[in-house]
Amino acid sequence: MTFEDLRIVPPILKALAAQGYTQPTPIQAQSIPILLRGKDLLGCAQTGTGKTAAFSIPVLQNIYLDQQNAPQKGLRKIKALIVTPTRELAIQIGENFTAYARYTSIRNTVIFGGVKQGNQTQALRKGVDVLVATPGRLLDLMQQGFISLKHIEYFILDEADHMLDMGFIHDIRKLIAKIPEKRQSLFFSATMPPSIVSLSQKILGEYESVTIKPEQATAERVEQGVYFVSKPDKRKLLVHLLNSKPIQSVLVFSRTKFGADKIVKMLQKSNIKAEAIHGNKSQGARQRSLKNFKSGRVNVLVATDIAARGIDVDELSLVINYDLPNVSETYVHRIGRTGRASASGVALSFCDNEERSYLRDIQKLIKQDIPVISDNPFAEEYNEAVAKQGKKSHNSRNNRSGRSGGGNGRSGGNNKRKANGRKSRSNFGRKKSS
Repeated sequence: MTFEDLRIVPPILKALAAQGYTQPTPIQAQSIPILLRGKDLLGCAQTGTGKTAAFSIPVLQNIYLDQQNAPQKGLRKIKALIVTPTRELAIQIGENFTAYARYTSIRNTVIFGGVKQGNQTQALRKGVDVLVATPGRLLDLMQQGFISLKHIEYFILDEADHMLDMGFIHDIRKLIAKIPEKRQSLFFSATMPPSIVSLSQKILGEYESVTIKPEQATAERVEQGVYFVSKPDKRKLLVHLLNSKPIQSVLVFSRTKFGADKIVKMLQKSNIKAEAIHGNKSQGARQRSLKNFKSGRVNVLVATDIAARGIDVDELSLVINYDLPNVSETYVHRIGRTGRASASGVALSFCDNEERSYLRDIQKLIKQDIPVISDNPFAEEYNEAVAKQGKKSHNSRNNRSGRSGGGNGRSGGNNKRKANGRKSRSNFGRKKSS
C-alpha cells in the first residue's frame, strides 16, 4: 500500500515524498481512511510507530479541502487542537504539521509553558488553523482571552496515558467543556489501562478502534544487558563504556534532575561531550541540547523520563539506564527510544544492590531475563560491597537478638520506646500520604 492508495491530496503527497515517506505504517494505513470518513478514533500503538502522521495527515487534508471549497475570509480561526503532555512532544508534533503542510497554506503554531508567552501570543494574533499545545499554557492563554476554542472541528489527545500519569486529567476535563460538542475527536495512547478507556468514552462519540500490536515487543526487539555495579562505581563504568565503544549517540537516563546534572559534570571532566535535559532547564536550553544531540554536536544526552518524551532520534545507538526506574513500564518506554518502529537497538542497564528489586519487577513485566554482562571491570567491587553489606546486616540482626534477650530491666523500656517510635512514624506516614 502507498499513500496514493489512501487518496491523499497532491500537495500533502508531495510533502510526504519530500520527507522520504513512501508507504504508510500499519497505524497510518488503518487510521487515515477512518479519519478521512469523519469518524472518531481510539488508537493504540507503541511509540515510534508513526502515530503523529496517522492523525496529522487526515486532519490537514480535511482542512485543506474545506479551504478549497470555501476560502476563509478574515482572521483564521483555530480548526484543529492537538493536546499533548510535554513541551518536547508539542514541538515535535508542530514540526511534523509544518512539514506535511509545506505545500498548502495551512498555518500551525505550538504553545507551551516554561517560556515567555510573547512570541506565542503574537502568532495567535495573526491567526492559525492548527494549534498544538500543552494543557497548562493552553488554559492560561484561554483565560487571558488569546485563544477561543469555539471553532474547533478536530480535537486530538495524544499520549493520553502519559497525560494521566502526569496529573492532567482535571485540565483535560476543563478543555472538553470548552470545545464544541459537534467535532471529530481522536484519542491516541501507547497503552490502554481502564482509566484510559474510561476517559476515551467521555471524549469520543461513535468511534472506531485501531490497535497495532508489534510483531515483536520492544523488549524482544532491543538487545539488552545489565551490569551489576555498586553505586559509586556507576560513574566509572559509564566513562569506561563511552570510551571503549565507538558510539555516535547515547541517551542516558537518570532518575532525578540533580542526578542528570551530576552525570553531565562528571562526563565533561572526562572530556566527554554531554548535555542534560530535564524539567529545571529553561525551554531554550532544552531545545538547544536536543538540537545539539540530533545534529551530532553532542554525542551523549542525559535525560529524566519526563523530559525524554518527544526525543525522536534516527538510529539512536544506545540507551543506558544509569538508574533503573522504580516503575517497570518506564523501562519499556526508555529502551523503546532505541528500538523505533521495526528497528533494533541496544539498551544497557546499571543495577546496584538497592535496585535489584526493580530489576526483578522489570523482568517479570517483559517476561524475560535480561542477560548479565560478565565483561564488567567493576564486578569484583560490586561483589565485595554486597558481601560486606550482607555481613553487616547479619551482625546487626545478631546484636538486636542479643540485646532483646537481656534481663537487665532496660530492654523492656527500650522495646516500649521502639514500639512508640514505630507508632509515631506510622501515623506520620499516613498523614503525609493523605
